[in-house]
Amino acid sequence: MTLRRSEVRKAQAEAAELLARAGIVLTEEERGGIEVAGFGLGRLREQGLELVTYINTDRYCAKELVLFPRQTCPEHLHPSIGGEQGKQETFRCRWGSVYLYVEGEPAAAIKSVVPESSREAYTVFHEIELRPGEQYTIPPGTKHWFQGGPDGAVVSEFSSTSRDEFDVFTDPAIVRMPAIEEDE
Repeated sequence: MTLRRSEVRKAQAEAAELLARAGIVLTEEERGGIEVAGFGLGRLREQGLELVTYINTDRYCAKELVLFPRQTCPEHLHPSIGGEQGKQETFRCRWGSVYLYVEGEPAAAIKSVVPESSREAYTVFHEIELRPGEQYTIPPGTKHWFQGGPDGAVVSEFSSTSRDEFDVFTDPAIVRMPAIEEDE
C-alpha cells in the first residue's frame, strides 16, 4: 500500500512539532524533507517512522528519528554488504521514551504493544527502555525493533553508513521505499 501525499505532509508537520518540542531546530529545507516511512503497510500510525538524515557518507551517518505515540519501527537488521559489516547504530533518546527490542534474554512482560497485524514477524523481546539522555548501541547484524512510548519519542541516531534499502525485515510484506501516491 502506498501513502497519500496529504498523509505524508500531515506526518511531516507532526514530526516537526515533536522535534521542536525536543529542542531540535531544523531548517525549512529539513522540515520539508522529513522522510515518512510507512513500509508499504498502509498503517503509518501503527508501523512507521519519521526521520531526518543530516548526513550519510561512506564513513558515518547522523539522523533524528521521530516516533508518534506507540508507533513501531518494524523488526529488521542491517546485513553485511559487499564484504563490509552491517550498520552499527547508537540510539540516544532526546524526548519522550522509546522501547527498544534486541536479541537476547526476552523480558518477562514487555511494555510495548506488538502490532497485531504483524505479530508473527516480531521475534526478539530483550527490552531496553530509553528516556531522555540515555543511549544504547546496536551491533551490526542484530535483529531489532523499537516503539515510541505513550507520548512518542525523538531519538538521535549516530551510526556507520546507512544503507536503508538493504535492511532485512522479518515481515515479508514490508517495502522499505514504497511510492507516494498523489492526492486527487
